[in-house]
Amino acid sequence: FMLMMMKSSTSVGLLTVLHLVLFTGASQLSKPCDRSCFSGTCVDGTCVCDHGWVGDQCQHCQGRFRLTELSGSLTDGPVNYKYKTKCTWLIEGLPNAALRLRFNHFATECSWDHMYVFDGDSIHAPLVAVFSGLVVPETKRNESVPEVVTHSGFALLHFFSDAAYNLTGFNIAYSINSCSNNCSGHGRCSTATPTTGGVYCECEEYWKGEACDIPYCRDDCGSPDHGYCDLTGEKLCVCNDSWQGPDCTLPVPSTEAFWSLPSVKPSAQTQGRASHQAVLHSGSMWVVGGFSFNYSNYHMVLNCDLGSNTWDVVPSGSGPLYRYGHSAALYQDDIYMFGGKLEAGSANVSDEMWVFNIPRRTWSPRKPDTPPLAALEGHTAHVVDLVDGDPVMLVFFGYSPIYSYINKVQEYNIRSNSWQVVSVGGAVVRGGYGHSSVYHQASGCVYVHGGYKILSGNKYGLVDHMYRYHVHKRTWLILRESGIARYLHTAVLLSGAMLVFGGNTHNDTSLSNGAKCFSADFLSYDIACDEWTVLPRPSLHKDVNRFGHSAVVSNGSMYVFGGFSGVLMNDLLAYTPPSCRAFSSPELCAAAGPGLRCHWVETRCTPWQLELADNKVPASFYSEDELCLHFSDCATCTSNTRGCQWCEDRKCISVTNNCTVVSQLCGDGWHHVAEACLRINSSRESYDNAQHYCKNLGGNIASLLTDKQVQFVLEELEKYQLQDKSLSPWVGLRKINVSYWGWEDTSPFTNTSLRWLPGEPSDSGFCANLDRAQAAGLKANPCTATTDGLVCEKPSQSGRSCRTPCALRTSCSNCTSQAMECMWCGSTQRCVDSSAYVISFPYGQCLEWQTQDCNALNCSALRTCAECLERVECGWCGDPSDTGKGVCVEGSYRGPLKSKSGPRNRDVLRDRDMVMDQGLCSSERGFNWAFIQCPACQCNGHSRCVNASVCEHCGNLTSGSHCQSCMSGYYGDPTNGGKCNACKCNSHANVCHINTGKCFCTTKGVKGDQCQLCDSENRYLGNPLRGTCYYNLLIDYQFTFSLLQEDDRHYSAINFMATPEQANKNLDMSINASNNFNLNITWSLSSTAGTISGEEMPITTRTNIKEHRDSFSCEKFNFRLYHNITFYVYVSNFSWPIKIQIAFSQHNSIMDLVQFFVTFFSCFLSLLLVAAVVWKIKQTCWASRRREQLMRERQQMASRPFASVAVELEACDDHEDLLQVSAVPKPIAMEPCWGSRAGVLTVLLFLPRVQSGFPPPGQQWGRVTSSIWRNTGSKMVK
Repeated sequence: FMLMMMKSSTSVGLLTVLHLVLFTGASQLSKPCDRSCFSGTCVDGTCVCDHGWVGDQCQHCQGRFRLTELSGSLTDGPVNYKYKTKCTWLIEGLPNAALRLRFNHFATECSWDHMYVFDGDSIHAPLVAVFSGLVVPETKRNESVPEVVTHSGFALLHFFSDAAYNLTGFNIAYSINSCSNNCSGHGRCSTATPTTGGVYCECEEYWKGEACDIPYCRDDCGSPDHGYCDLTGEKLCVCNDSWQGPDCTLPVPSTEAFWSLPSVKPSAQTQGRASHQAVLHSGSMWVVGGFSFNYSNYHMVLNCDLGSNTWDVVPSGSGPLYRYGHSAALYQDDIYMFGGKLEAGSANVSDEMWVFNIPRRTWSPRKPDTPPLAALEGHTAHVVDLVDGDPVMLVFFGYSPIYSYINKVQEYNIRSNSWQVVSVGGAVVRGGYGHSSVYHQASGCVYVHGGYKILSGNKYGLVDHMYRYHVHKRTWLILRESGIARYLHTAVLLSGAMLVFGGNTHNDTSLSNGAKCFSADFLSYDIACDEWTVLPRPSLHKDVNRFGHSAVVSNGSMYVFGGFSGVLMNDLLAYTPPSCRAFSSPELCAAAGPGLRCHWVETRCTPWQLELADNKVPASFYSEDELCLHFSDCATCTSNTRGCQWCEDRKCISVTNNCTVVSQLCGDGWHHVAEACLRINSSRESYDNAQHYCKNLGGNIASLLTDKQVQFVLEELEKYQLQDKSLSPWVGLRKINVSYWGWEDTSPFTNTSLRWLPGEPSDSGFCANLDRAQAAGLKANPCTATTDGLVCEKPSQSGRSCRTPCALRTSCSNCTSQAMECMWCGSTQRCVDSSAYVISFPYGQCLEWQTQDCNALNCSALRTCAECLERVECGWCGDPSDTGKGVCVEGSYRGPLKSKSGPRNRDVLRDRDMVMDQGLCSSERGFNWAFIQCPACQCNGHSRCVNASVCEHCGNLTSGSHCQSCMSGYYGDPTNGGKCNACKCNSHANVCHINTGKCFCTTKGVKGDQCQLCDSENRYLGNPLRGTCYYNLLIDYQFTFSLLQEDDRHYSAINFMATPEQANKNLDMSINASNNFNLNITWSLSSTAGTISGEEMPITTRTNIKEHRDSFSCEKFNFRLYHNITFYVYVSNFSWPIKIQIAFSQHNSIMDLVQFFVTFFSCFLSLLLVAAVVWKIKQTCWASRRREQLMRERQQMASRPFASVAVELEACDDHEDLLQVSAVPKPIAMEPCWGSRAGVLTVLLFLPRVQSGFPPPGQQWGRVTSSIWRNTGSKMVK
């Protein structure tokens, strides 16, 4: 049909048919993909991903990208990003042009998954932003979307995620030389100069700012009554004396609060910072320390005059090292700074005390006579006056890398220059990091809120706790929680209330759309009523979310400075609360608030003050038992405002309930004693059964190591005695050897409060129990004996074993030796506790962390280009051969980098003095620098490429698609030009481990890295260096060898040896296996054969068999003459898995007489015993059958007549007594039989009659009956 059509069609028709045929064939060969390929192409039903994308649909980023367009966007993919993602984008713009990044969508796991933005082409460029968590606008206005600008002409974005939560990711738009936020719709974008190409926003009237997003002079500032608009300077409202607010709309005083952005004149050195401290002195705010991305233009101390709104920079001089997370407290003209985290050094948490004198603007260190408790960060401090007038600085809580979270109060005496730890009373509180505290001088109390703390059960996280510390009484009181946990927030006292602003409120369980790390929450705590109130958030033109900021109170307003919200901030916020003076009546004064507490004094409304005379505990409010149960001691239970009571059975519950709630600290039936949980059971058990009982409960039999544990057990035993039940419980004490006793947890037994009873321990006892007569006395008993009671123990949920602190571990392998206990940060070269990772790097300082596998610590240790480019700080310098060889070095997109001061210092967190060094990878010498993507040819220097990327022929004993492995029989690391070496296995293996060279020995019983040893522990003898190894078989035993495990897969041979034990008996051999094998049997005059060739003589050889039997004559091989004759069996060429059975035996040819008679009499006695049993069974059956036969005979006899008896039924009156039945009834006939042992009795029975003596009409007169009776000697039995 096709030929006919070709002949009759035109050329156009021919081409059409050919096209259809080719198209049909192509469609049949190419299989479509089931799902779409997002960043790749479909090839034969599989997505082939573009560079930098992975996943079955190419839906996840994993690699490096280079973007060169003037505008565009980048994303992690269309779905949630995957676990352990590392993606890097390099945006290359114009030289020194402004490159603007706009975060339209961003949702990652807060504090763990970060996006880093660098102003340059490497991570050694200045860091400008670190985003994490949920970054979304507070309002729907476009100006709320975060923007980041770089000015180098490049922007490097690096994203890292851990192995926990994976969220929706991000979508970031970028543009070069564009106006901020498109001028927010309130202006137009104009070019600054044609030569520079810069742009700026020309704002409309009443709008200002870089993006025209700041309104000013609304309603003309209420001119002329309220104020006027100053258009000559900052373009803001200047209010008259009786008006206030951003637009001069609120009177002075006012019943309304307002937020504002003071127009502070910034200095070029006022960089953004976080975790700093600020104090107020003479109307000026002094900012000390703080975290910064870049310290090249950093100043330790800043000063802001809040009256004139101007910044002043204090020259650094010879002061302390840069730090953050420290405390600062003002005393007279001095600022006392303590602790903090340094930006250099491995032990980077300080215990230093520095004093800054404000008038002289100089620093001086203090060397206390007694050191502080520990180096701390994340603590707070206040200077107070004690009762005796001494000024002291109180330091509250904090985190120590050595001692973890501290719950102590430390006291530094300014006059004596000494430290001490305060012995406090009241409630037991939990210390932490990043809390806030305020000092109320009138009442002498410090209020502490929030923080990041260790919780029960070794958990950790944010808390909303509220504590009060009384300075003079040195006691703690627990107040009502705020309901919203946070840390790195601020708190101030203002207008009779404590105002809390901002902080990190992220909770690790918030998984819906991410969690917002940066908060603008505004809370008020009423000190008088112990109540919290949520206040309105700041209503400003931009987002003010932040944490790590500072706050001070000046002239009745709260000033908030700095903080972190993905970028470090240097702005100043001001909050002015309502004024009590604005309320004109007692009713309005009492109802003032929220966030304000006023009271009426005489004729005016004034702010409320908690005076010393009025220092009372706030009224308690009742709560449910759940709010009291977590208090584990009496002091904490009763020193709070929750209405709790302490029960005798060590439980804290609500006062509204009875003391019957079961404690949940250890579980039902357990009691929390010291750091352990104890449980007493009254059942009677042996020691082993007691041990099993405790293990089933998740514990162990108790090791009573402390006096508290012993005292608790004795008290419990006394309770049992009051119930008339004495116990002698087992305890976990056992005899280890002849004279040594030890506890089950391997602790030695020392005579403390537990002692042996007189005469104990006895030699027969190996386990100990408490004697019931003397509860504190121990008694030794056999472990198989039983006694009443046992004591179980399990660790408390809050218990923690001693270990080396993570901060003292200096290497990755040492840090990660115990899984999930410590975490290693490679970018900072530091080991941190897993419970403190978030607070150790609150601003994303750790680019990547590990808990198990330790990767190369620096770039030079990476051997392949793929491994090199997985590390964001590294680049690959390919050698001129273009075969995949090269060197991994630190670098940027433009080339390798080196430090100005030589090798990098591992103690420096961020090196910014890296400079380009093209000589390290000179293109003039043929070297090729790769930073975004590896060269196509990657043959590790062992082959050249064809078609640009295919290795033609792997040489140098290598194999693999990239010549990355050694050939079979060789080992080594051939990557990057490495060599392969032959396996050294002493002829006992053909292959070895490709990396380590450890041989996979093929003969069972041969072991060692080079197959140089015999497994002598398992009866294998020989010398594999000169021969092989043999399993030494015993005579008259059958041995089974099961080579079934995965470790046995390399075995293909096994050897045996056997020596006859008797010279006058033949030696029989049998062998069988589950698979076919080859067999070779030899013999030798010596048992040392197999080590020297030529000593063995062959007997038989067989191939491909499954079983074999043979016999070796004692006369032919002359067992009498050759006492050391040995037979060798070689089993080889079998496949795994296999099961082999082999036996050698020697039997007599003539049966021994003793053996004969023993066998004969054994059989005879056995038959006799069987006969006796059968005879007994037969007798029993006969007796049963005889009894059944007699019974049948008796029944037959009773049924037949044997005599006649005349009975007179109608007697005369004088013989009427014959018919009376008052006497014992007698039979009318009796027939004895069988020796009078049985008989047949016949009786006459009268039926009831009427008074006349005759039966009623229709009824019989009487009945006659017979029955068989048997005489048992004592009575007649029917």
